[in-house]
Amino acid sequence: MPSKQEDQDFVNFQHYGLILKKRWLLIVTVTGFVFGLTGFFTFSQKPVYEAEGKLLFNKHNRASSLTGLNQPVGELSGLTNLSNPLDTEAEVIRSEEIAQKTITDLKLKDNQRKPLEMDGFLRKLKIKSIRGTDVLDLSYRSIDPQEASAVINLLMHNYQENNIRTNRSEATAAREFLSEQLPQVETRVLEAEAALRRFKEEYKIIALDEEAKEGVKRLGELSDQITKTQALLGDVKSRSQALQSQLALNTQQAMELNTLSQSNAVQQILTEYQKVQDQLAVERSRYQKEHPAIINLLSKEKALREQLERRVGQTLASQKSVPEQNLQLGKLKQTLTANLVQSEVERLGLENQVGTFRKAFLLYQGRLRALPRLEQKQLQLERQLQVARGTYEQMLKRLQEVQVVENQNLGNARIISFASVPKKPVSPRIILNLVMGGFFGIFLALGTALILEAIDKSLKTVEEAKQLLGYPLLGTIPVFDQKAQGGSKEGKLELPVLNAPHSSVNAAFEMLQTNLGFTLSDKTLKVIVVSSAVMGEGKSYVAANLAVATAQMGRRVLLVDADMRRPRQQEIWQIPNLMGLSNILVGQIELQTTVKEALVNLELLTAGQIPPNPTALLDSQRMSTLLQKAAEDYDYVIIDTPPISMLADAMILSKQADGVLLVVRPGVVNSAAASFTRALLEQSRSQVLGMVVNGIGTGSSYGYYYSTPDDETERNQMNNRKTTVS
Repeated sequence: MPSKQEDQDFVNFQHYGLILKKRWLLIVTVTGFVFGLTGFFTFSQKPVYEAEGKLLFNKHNRASSLTGLNQPVGELSGLTNLSNPLDTEAEVIRSEEIAQKTITDLKLKDNQRKPLEMDGFLRKLKIKSIRGTDVLDLSYRSIDPQEASAVINLLMHNYQENNIRTNRSEATAAREFLSEQLPQVETRVLEAEAALRRFKEEYKIIALDEEAKEGVKRLGELSDQITKTQALLGDVKSRSQALQSQLALNTQQAMELNTLSQSNAVQQILTEYQKVQDQLAVERSRYQKEHPAIINLLSKEKALREQLERRVGQTLASQKSVPEQNLQLGKLKQTLTANLVQSEVERLGLENQVGTFRKAFLLYQGRLRALPRLEQKQLQLERQLQVARGTYEQMLKRLQEVQVVENQNLGNARIISFASVPKKPVSPRIILNLVMGGFFGIFLALGTALILEAIDKSLKTVEEAKQLLGYPLLGTIPVFDQKAQGGSKEGKLELPVLNAPHSSVNAAFEMLQTNLGFTLSDKTLKVIVVSSAVMGEGKSYVAANLAVATAQMGRRVLLVDADMRRPRQQEIWQIPNLMGLSNILVGQIELQTTVKEALVNLELLTAGQIPPNPTALLDSQRMSTLLQKAAEDYDYVIIDTPPISMLADAMILSKQADGVLLVVRPGVVNSAAASFTRALLEQSRSQVLGMVVNGIGTGSSYGYYYSTPDDETERNQMNNRKTTVS
């Protein structure tokens, strides 16, 4: 079995097919107009010829750049990763200077024989890069093939001259810049050299690496010497302390005594002083103290004593008194004193050596600590000198290169293909233009048709009506073609069930009448209100033919025209409307005397005279009583009412009837009116029996779009063939 998706696809294709069938005249008109317009413009154009030439670009030249020593003059490179050097050169070719020179040299004219403007020239010129190469393709279009080739060749020649001139001007500017900057760079080199020399002289630097190695070695040696000297110093101190303890003298005293014992002047006076003391001791034993000899010796002793003290003071360079017994030492004590003095001298000497070694150690240590800073400063100065020298050497080299290039006539581009005179035109392309015009015309026509369909908000298909309204579909009434059936126009148009019993319309109304019998299960269907959403959907037509079909089934039917504003049944049945429903409701006449027999089993009650307030009459007790009596006397009462969305008449009558039959005509009712009608029916809680779709075509099972005369003719012919066979 086909899937639901396949059915939907079939419906969609049929839907679009019917759109094309409906809008075929518009589609043909738009397509023909676009195609004809395309053909007119195509054949009215003059032949256009296109000449083509090619330029090959070298990447760079050999000169230095003005702004970057590492970037050659004229190099084809972009400032960013997104830029394309060939595109840049293409813009140079399009520049006003080169293009205007070409226009002027060739005296190019436009279609009005006026000097060609820049915009017109650039529109005819086309420049593109050949993918994967360094080649630019230049092409120019003109109605004159000679002019097209001449423009391309001259344009390439002008570009080459401009490129050479630009490169030479860049080289000249670079030479002038380098010549101006070179002395300044040389000065910076000299300044860097002088700064490095002053630094080395100030800090006495010859080779920091060697000095660092020698300093570390010397520190080790000094450390060893300090250790050894300190050991000797300890021995000497120990010996000196031992001698001091033995002599009971300190070092100063020992040195003084040793000095006095070794002084001849002190010892000589001391000897004389002792002799005088000896004589005085002898003379005292012989004489009294007043004896002249004693007095003389005492004076002599005193004089020698004073002289001895002076000699001691002079020897020691101080006024310190020294005991007499210490002025003359024994040999052993003198030896020990000398040893003490010698030890003290050695101690002082060793202490001086330790101090000297320590000073040297600290000096070397401070120098070594300063070496990293000095090395950093030296490297900085050397780096500055190296940069200055490198810049100087590079600029000097580039200056020589620029001087060479300045005297050369070299460019970045060379012509690899001159433009030849074209033999065949490139425009207009007749076949392509016509094909594209045809395709565009079809596309535009289809788009226009679809847009018109989208703008049209009316319900177009049975499926749309079912989806929007949601009521059961009781029948589909095709359009009746009176030409296929023959006979009078009025009668067959309005009552095809009566006048064309073998038509498809008759069968459709029979099916509708049968389906109505199954709508109510709890009671017998007697009173039916026939209405629609808007005017023009054929509610009166459906009511009249449904009444005929029901009467032909043997039921007694009363057809009531309750549309007292625009009654239609008297026109359909072609009978006078002098007295009718309005007259009954106002009490002028009775039902039995007013109804007219239209057919066997079918009686008609027209609307009667149009009252000032039909709604009030329909909502009266008399109307309710009338319908109750009619339901007792007839098998079916079919009431034709005004449209639901426009008047409340149908809503009022639906409360007194068994149900409402809603007539829907695709192409007439729109979605807004249908939605509003459904809302009114739901709000009034009317019993809706279902809906009947009126005026459909016969080209499909349901009839998607309302029919055309051709569709109806074809269907009628088919029905006639079926009837003949039966």
